[in-house]
Amino acid sequence: MARGKSSRYDAVDGLLLLNKPPGMTSNRALQTVRRLLNARKAGHTGSLDPSATGMLPLCFGEATKVCAFLLDADKTYRVTARLGTATDTGDADGSETVATAAVPELSFDAWNDVLQEFLGESMQVPPMYSALKKDGKRLYELARKGEIVEREPRKIRIDEIRLLEAAGTRLVFRVTCSKGTYVRTLVEDIAKRAGTVAHTVRLHRESVGDFRAEDMLDLASIEASVDADRDGFRAGLLGPDVALTGFPAVELEMSEGERFSGGQAVRVAADAGTGLARVYEAGSRFLGVGELSGDGWLAPRRVFLPQEKTP
Repeated sequence: MARGKSSRYDAVDGLLLLNKPPGMTSNRALQTVRRLLNARKAGHTGSLDPSATGMLPLCFGEATKVCAFLLDADKTYRVTARLGTATDTGDADGSETVATAAVPELSFDAWNDVLQEFLGESMQVPPMYSALKKDGKRLYELARKGEIVEREPRKIRIDEIRLLEAAGTRLVFRVTCSKGTYVRTLVEDIAKRAGTVAHTVRLHRESVGDFRAEDMLDLASIEASVDADRDGFRAGLLGPDVALTGFPAVELEMSEGERFSGGQAVRVAADAGTGLARVYEAGSRFLGVGELSGDGWLAPRRVFLPQEKTP
């Protein structure tokens, strides 16, 4: 945005759960909705590959302050894999087939047993076609030049993995995993464990943290709603605290709320606990994120402009 032109945009605050369409980068999806809402400030959390679909939380205005917390959230995907063929990118966008192999004739239960071996924590090597950086350059930039560099394995966690379909070369499963998990690599590792190769054909993110799939909106619905009543649609955006329901709530009296919003630590009940918490003023206004010390103090970590608390 050019300096001095911010007045063209409006101060829109809130969250929107976009059902990202295929063939669109996460940033392009964000900018498309941002223009529709005429929002001054916007950000997204947890990028999806261009070919992937599903939940992409978009944050506007004050709600962009929760982006860092959403990046740590667990995610659930519905995955469709094609067995017997591996691509250079690990998905259907690959420009070339890099390996083929026979597909073992395993029963549904046998395939499910293979999947269950991936439960829990493990170390995963990120794919070359990823946005991670090596010596200041994106790995996918190096991969497009035919360069392969060593990547450090990273700890991931699979909380749940459930087989939905296993027929011929088609494998469909649902997986709930920690941040930083590359599903394309998981598909390749599953195939390798079964004695074959594979690539991801379709990836759909069903949830991020505690957000519900039924609250997602597609671009067509957003466009129609904005055309009908843009102000009304913007007023109906989710409050930023909706993204933080995993944190306990702490309520402050008005005078304490003012001090908290001013960046000062405040006294709370000695048994309030420890860790991050959602902070409200007098049970109605969301003030931000604080950290409980365990000894009766609450320190501000992310202060928000006061907004009405989401019921």
